[in-house]
Amino acid sequence: MSERKSQVNRKTKETDIKMNLNLDGSGIAQVDTGIGFFDHMLDGFARHGLFDLKVTITGDLIVDTHHSIEDCGIVLGNAVRKAVGNKKGMKRYGSCILPMDETLVLCAIDLSGRPYFSFEGEFPTEKIGYMDTEMVREFFYAISYSAAMNLHMKILSGSNSHHMAEGLFKAFGRALDEATMIDARITDVLSTKGTL
Repeated sequence: MSERKSQVNRKTKETDIKMNLNLDGSGIAQVDTGIGFFDHMLDGFARHGLFDLKVTITGDLIVDTHHSIEDCGIVLGNAVRKAVGNKKGMKRYGSCILPMDETLVLCAIDLSGRPYFSFEGEFPTEKIGYMDTEMVREFFYAISYSAAMNLHMKILSGSNSHHMAEGLFKAFGRALDEATMIDARITDVLSTKGTL
């Protein structure tokens, strides 16, 4: 099996992002986005998905966190799309229901080649550290469309914004790990169309 790694760099007037992703890693993350809580979330995503992830972002944080987080989602989605390649032998679907203290979240993925995003849940606070909670949804929306994946996320219960966000990032990591796993029983692409 060839290495399932990718490198994506993206520079705009608002952000400069460099990312390396290894789908078959061991959960090692080197993350520097300039947003402490977002660093913590990306570290949790990589660690629980067992991905090796290296990310550096220089963004216009003097404005707010929006551009850095949304653009990181675009880059991560592109990195996933590149790393999975032709998807031969891959499970394609992944899901996770994850508890975190009082919080319970759901994440389900189909690496179908068709973008669709559904998000249900509201955070009780507007910020977690310096990160706007509304950016959680924007981040995953950007991933779903740049990776061309179906991504469904729900906060089933919870009252602590930190736990709710962290649960979503960890559940996404675990669901993506499952969806990208190679299964020896799958000899081609898992689709009646013959392509994804």
